[in-house]
Amino acid sequence: MKQFFKFMFASMLGFFLTMVLVFFMTIVMIAAFASMAGRDTVAIEKNSVLHLAFTTEIIDRGGRNPFDSFDFMSLSLSKAIGLNELLDQISRAKEDDNIKGIFLDVSAIPAGWSTLHEVRQALDDFRESGKFIISYGEFYMQNAYYLGSVADEMYLHPEGVIDFRGINAELFFLKNMLDRLGIEPQVIRHGDFKSALEPLFREDMSPENREQTLSYVSAIWNNIMGDIATSRGLTINHLTEVADGLKTRNAQMAVDHDMIDGIAHRDEIKAMLRERLEIGEDDVINLVSPEKYAKAPRPKSMQIPRTRDRIAVVYATGNIISGEGSESIIGSDRIAGAIREARLDDNVKAIVFRINSPGGSALASDVILREVQLASEVKPVVATMGDVAASGGYYIACAADWIMANPTTITGSIGVFGMVPNMQEFFNDKLGITFDNVKTNRFADLGSISRPLTNAERQIIQESIGQVYDTFIGHVAKGRNLPVSVVDELGRGRVWSGVEALQNGLIDEFGGLDAAVHKAAELAELEEYRIKEYPVRKDFLTQLMEEFGGVRTRVIKKELGEAYKYYQALQDVEQMTGILTRLPYDIVME
Repeated sequence: MKQFFKFMFASMLGFFLTMVLVFFMTIVMIAAFASMAGRDTVAIEKNSVLHLAFTTEIIDRGGRNPFDSFDFMSLSLSKAIGLNELLDQISRAKEDDNIKGIFLDVSAIPAGWSTLHEVRQALDDFRESGKFIISYGEFYMQNAYYLGSVADEMYLHPEGVIDFRGINAELFFLKNMLDRLGIEPQVIRHGDFKSALEPLFREDMSPENREQTLSYVSAIWNNIMGDIATSRGLTINHLTEVADGLKTRNAQMAVDHDMIDGIAHRDEIKAMLRERLEIGEDDVINLVSPEKYAKAPRPKSMQIPRTRDRIAVVYATGNIISGEGSESIIGSDRIAGAIREARLDDNVKAIVFRINSPGGSALASDVILREVQLASEVKPVVATMGDVAASGGYYIACAADWIMANPTTITGSIGVFGMVPNMQEFFNDKLGITFDNVKTNRFADLGSISRPLTNAERQIIQESIGQVYDTFIGHVAKGRNLPVSVVDELGRGRVWSGVEALQNGLIDEFGGLDAAVHKAAELAELEEYRIKEYPVRKDFLTQLMEEFGGVRTRVIKKELGEAYKYYQALQDVEQMTGILTRLPYDIVME
């Protein structure tokens, strides 16, 4: 009888799990087919307004992945928008006679400062058409206000506030937690790495780290205030006074200090839009979402030319690791392969390398760099940096013929460090686990986490790190045509803003994704070209399997909300083993 119930319950469990899998497969298939069916061309009515609400994350590369729009938690479509798509749509809207203006419906935007800088530049260019931009928020978080300030007119809900108080850069420090767990982070670094891995062995920032962090954060904030001042016709001093006094803590104060043009309810904003469109008070406003506009035909003046010439855009996003990687992790095999494919394609006349990465594995970075070097020998390569392209992220960029970044990009951090955790106390005292071993040679157990490093082992790792650092600054010196001694001074792990990077010769000019494409066309002497994106998207079934593998991360992220960044910081510690070219800490700027 026991065996009967055992097999019965096992069968029921198997049936249940099968039905759950079939359910999710069905939902995903429906979402995928709905996405594919929705690609039919959509006609945009005359007198329409492009409606930009930015309720989902802005990522570097959007596209045709049917899972980009599917939320496994709510079983609903919630499509993240690609910066590449967004810039293209704003550019198209400028030339589209059916689009009369843009309605920025923003309160908080899930995007970094550099990404917003690129969107803001595109909106500023849109205004040159003479079309209107109206911005409205029930409240404005600081990044939303930065973007909205580009508008012709800016309005706030009567009970709204504007979060305008300057940037706070917050670092995570894990020393006390590691001490309590009995884990010793054995950090080995080359040269003057004052800040490398401080979160693992300090409780706060060192004076040197505080100085450099204030330097690049101030440079980023000054650029943000400069953009706002220009658009709003204000002075930097005025904006500083507003931020220091929190003088936007209610709507009337925001008006009194010229931070907005007026106070309004949403129905009043719609009345303004109708007035702009010259339609009746009962007429429906044709608001066009980015998802809908993506399916609209291009204006005649922007038709894709019939030419075989291509500019390849290679997207590299996330930590750098060896192996395949994914859309959000830079795998050396995948990205190096994409650059190689673009290099060997005779129709590709130039390559734009889009990088958004804090770095990672030194070896994986070098594998990617080699392909950048080979590509640069036969066709122009332009590197463009997103929110962050630091350490390994800069390593893979330094051989490009031309490097571009935004003023608010975080870059530099030219340095190498190593970390091997000593978990002997954790295993022995906390868990009651002991280890013993035999070995055939002296260093057979090098890197073991069950004991401290010996002096000889530390020396070996130190020499290896020194070699990698010398290789790193050598590549930068060659790529940037700078003396090694100068690169060494700029290196040593120091983080720079895009403004500082331009001053130091680490980049060639300011510019984002669109500007990089235009520069590549200029270097390749192309007047007409088409864009080809890399890495090539994977087939449907492969994406399906990978998406199921990422469900756990999505669940955790959704449940933790704002606290997810702390969980992610702990996850990143696991990756900080070995020799790395990576930002030594994660930066949260709010």
